[in-house]
Parts: sequence; C-alpha cells; structure tokens
Amino acid sequence: MLKNYPPALIGVSKFISNFFNPLVSLIIFFIYISSKNYSAAASIQTFVPILLLTVLPIIIWIVWNVRKGNYTNLDVSNRNQRKSLYFFISGCIGVYLIYDYITTASPDVLMIFLMILLLVLQFSNYFIKSSMHTAFNVFVAALFFAESPVLGLLWLIIAVLVGITRVILKRHTTREVITGAVIAVLVSFIYLYTNIQFQH
Repeated sequence: MLKNYPPALIGVSKFISNFFNPLVSLIIFFIYISSKNYSAAASIQTFVPILLLTVLPIIIWIVWNVRKGNYTNLDVSNRNQRKSLYFFISGCIGVYLIYDYITTASPDVLMIFLMILLLVLQFSNYFIKSSMHTAFNVFVAALFFAESPVLGLLWLIIAVLVGITRVILKRHTTREVITGAVIAVLVSFIYLYTNIQFQH
C-alpha cells in the first residue's frame, strides 16, 4: 500500500503523524501555556479537569473501539467510523465546558472554539473525510500564535508536515488534507480575532 515511497520516508512520516496527533499537539500547548502563565498548583488545577473529562475518556474510547473491532485503527481513518468518534469527543468537550462554567463562572474561549472546530469537521465528514490531524495542528498553531507569533509560525510548519505525512501514509487524499486545513484556518482566524477582542 505504501510501496510507492522509500521505507525511510514512510518511517519518518509515521513518526510525525503519530507524534503530532490531535491529542498530543493539544497537550503540548496546554503544558506550554500552563508553565508560562500559572504556578505548578494552578497548572494542575487547570489541566486535571481537561485530562479527566476530555483527554483520557477519548483515548479510552478509541482504544476500546479498536479492540472491539468497531474502529479499524487508532487514527479512526474510516469516514463512517468517525461519526461516532465525533459525537463522543463533542460530548466530552461539552461536559468539560459545563463543568468549567459551573466552577469558574466564565466561558473557556479556547475550548469553545475547539468545540466549534470539531462540529464543523463533524459536519464536513458527511461529505468529505477532512483531515483531523491537519485541522487540529493548524488550530494549535493559532493557539501558539496568540502567545508568540514565532511559535505559531513554527507550529504551522509542523501542521504542513503533518498534512503531507497523512497523504504519504494514504490516510487522506490531498483534497481531504486541504479541506481540513481550510476549515481550521477559518476557525483559527475567528479565534485569533476573538482573542484580540478579549484582550482589549
């Protein structure tokens, strides 16, 4: 299936694609923002609910469904199989947003836009299997850009590399990667604009 590319290129592509999956990329950003803006205690208090209400349930859900044979692989690269994954992730983020609003009395703008990105991807999945890997990494680039333009540009390069690997590994077509990127760029632009408005 991947014989059109040199083994070394396939190996590097697998590493990049697996390492910079949506969950890991978001966790890297959360760790960065926590270490930059919060004390250790505040970081734990902020990150633990995200970990327990979104990250861990999503990982458990994917692994459980792969083992049961409901999902072909951990990427959930089958478009029909993705439908249940999108609903589950939306539910997890929704639970977190409710919990966060109850405990802080203020909306988590970042997670709201993450939900928006997910819902748009979910809608697009009925027509085309837009690349989640590419979309989430473009969005993470926007998150980093709001903190540091240099880091944002560096992560955008990572997002481009991830998109390329998804095509090399035949997880997505070029069209699917571009669609994922376009969706993320639109959502990211609105997020950055909203972030600027919140700061003024």
